[in-house]
This record gives sequence, structure tokens and C-alpha cells, in this order.
Amino acid sequence: MNPYVPIIAVGAIGFGFGLISLAAGALTGPKRYNRAKLEAYECGIEPSPQAQGGGRFPIKYFLTAMLFIIFDIEIVFLYPWAVTFDQLGVFGLIEMALFILTVFVAYVYVWRRGGLEWD
Repeated sequence: MNPYVPIIAVGAIGFGFGLISLAAGALTGPKRYNRAKLEAYECGIEPSPQAQGGGRFPIKYFLTAMLFIIFDIEIVFLYPWAVTFDQLGVFGLIEMALFILTVFVAYVYVWRRGGLEWD
């Protein structure tokens, strides 16, 4: 048996699930549209007109999004490290401490720039 068969099978299942989900949404979704349904939903706030170029967003949104992604990536790397901690020894401990220090520096940078303060 080819070792790539399970990977291809999982990819095919994922692709099939995506196609079935799109088809089910098209078949069971609403068919009658009105003006209220076609408007953008902004959490109960009246939509504001945007500038010609789409408007500008404050950099705080992007800093917060990047901080979220950095911490998600950190968590993804912490799980395998925790599983193999005994095998890695002191080297693994030092490497993870450096990794966490790097992420902490990014957090302090965003904190000092005011990315965590919402006006």
C-alpha cells in the first residue's frame, strides 16, 4: 500500500465535504431576497459610507490580528514540545524559553504601541 493513500483519502474527504456543504447551502438557503437581507450586517450599527478607496482602518486592528496569530502559532508549537519534553532534555527547555521570549517581545511591542487599548 502506498504511504500517500491515507493523505489523499483525507484530502478527498475534505474536498467532498466542501462541495457537499456548498451544494446543501445552495439548495436549502433562502430564495427570496429583499433589501434588508442584502445589506451588510454590522452588529446593529448603521452601516457608514466608506471612502472611494474603501476607507482606512486603524493599525490597531492589524496589530491585534497579528498578535492573535502569533499566540495561536505559539500554542501549536507548545503541544508537541510538551509531549516530547522528556526526550528533549535541557536543550528543548532552552529552545522553548527562547521561543516564548520572542513571542513575549512581540506582545510587549504591541502593548507599548497601544494596540491593546480600545478608544
